[in-house]
Amino acid sequence: MAARRRSAADHSRDHHPDVHLNLSVRGTTPSATLAIQERCAAMRAERRDVYRLGLGQSPFPVPRPVVEELRVNAHQKDYLPVRGLPALREAVAEYNIRSQGVPRTADDVLIGPGSKELMFILQLVYYGEIVIPSPAWVSYAPQARIAGRQIHWVHTRRDNGWLLTPAELEAVCRDDPDRPRVVLLNYPSNPTGGSFTADQLEALADVARTYRVVVLSDEIYGELTFSGQHVSIARFYPEGTIISSGLSKWCGAGGWRLGTFSFPSTMDWLLEAMATVASETYTSTSAPIQYAAVQAFRGSESLEQYLWLARRILGALGAWSAARLEAAGASVLRPAGAFYLFPDFSPLAEKLRARGVTNSRTLCEKLLEETGVATLPGTEFGRPANELTLRASLVDFDGAKAMSSLEVVARDAPVTEEFLRANCGHTQHAIDLMADWVAR
Repeated sequence: MAARRRSAADHSRDHHPDVHLNLSVRGTTPSATLAIQERCAAMRAERRDVYRLGLGQSPFPVPRPVVEELRVNAHQKDYLPVRGLPALREAVAEYNIRSQGVPRTADDVLIGPGSKELMFILQLVYYGEIVIPSPAWVSYAPQARIAGRQIHWVHTRRDNGWLLTPAELEAVCRDDPDRPRVVLLNYPSNPTGGSFTADQLEALADVARTYRVVVLSDEIYGELTFSGQHVSIARFYPEGTIISSGLSKWCGAGGWRLGTFSFPSTMDWLLEAMATVASETYTSTSAPIQYAAVQAFRGSESLEQYLWLARRILGALGAWSAARLEAAGASVLRPAGAFYLFPDFSPLAEKLRARGVTNSRTLCEKLLEETGVATLPGTEFGRPANELTLRASLVDFDGAKAMSSLEVVARDAPVTEEFLRANCGHTQHAIDLMADWVAR
């Protein structure tokens, strides 16, 4: 009989027989977005109908010019500088100047294997409190716990569009004004799709400047602002803002794993500390990917066309989905960007309670089991357990097909429901199932 494959737990018991085995790291569990993807795969293997609104992965292909650059540079095999390919760092700095008017140079840029990795290293090297407005992306808090950082949650309100307000930030800072803090801002937001106006960002910047707060501005979805007019808080607080971006969302290249941090020059000490950790962990980011990313950040007419198509499709689908769920009785913010909805089913609490649904986790579990629609509960985004919120990722469709179909539609013509049914029908059917399920 073949020997049984030994697990990590088996080895741990061998070496530490008297110690209680606990394989979790500081109370963390596997990423919720990856876990729901694996569960969907298992359900499909059982030949069950599944609608994948759990993982937030762009439905669109990587733009052709960027793919071509990867092909041309596939032979690049040498280790690149820890901070990143100089040409790419220059392209990122020029992108920030071109798109936001924020003065940055190549020396201010750090390249990593995904912005997620760079965020973790920031929390590891910067000794300070991590301020997280909820609802927030699922990995912010787990990273802080792994790094041993104190988390200060700020529970935003639905009637404020789930956005951090200057008064809420002031309340965090004023009782201990000298404490080092990093505030994590993500806009357009994962999970809500909401974003800030320029006036709102300017008001937040005033508070951040008063208390010398470091702002980590997660703008990974910035180019997917439906208006095409994304505004960074770095315009108003350049000396205290780190701009985080990458290729995963607006360039459809999540699996390529490339992220960027752009620092103010006065934070060169922080960049250097992060680069030191990088040198002892991942060494450098994949060389062919970095060469290809130069093209993405330099931009081109074809890239602008790609983004225009993506924004139109996602904007129309987000608006339709929000209206559909609102008609079913949910409270839903109409998204301003990205590809998410964060509906609150609290107005239907009494009806759902009669069916055994009293919290967001049960809501998502029953929805998945009874309709096949996979979503994530609001608790994964830092919301109270009894709040009936969930995140739906509007990405279960063929993005390449949708883009190709929209290219032949007149530029000034609206994206109709007929177009969405023909090109994003699987996602729309999932929203229909969800709306019918909660309203019954």
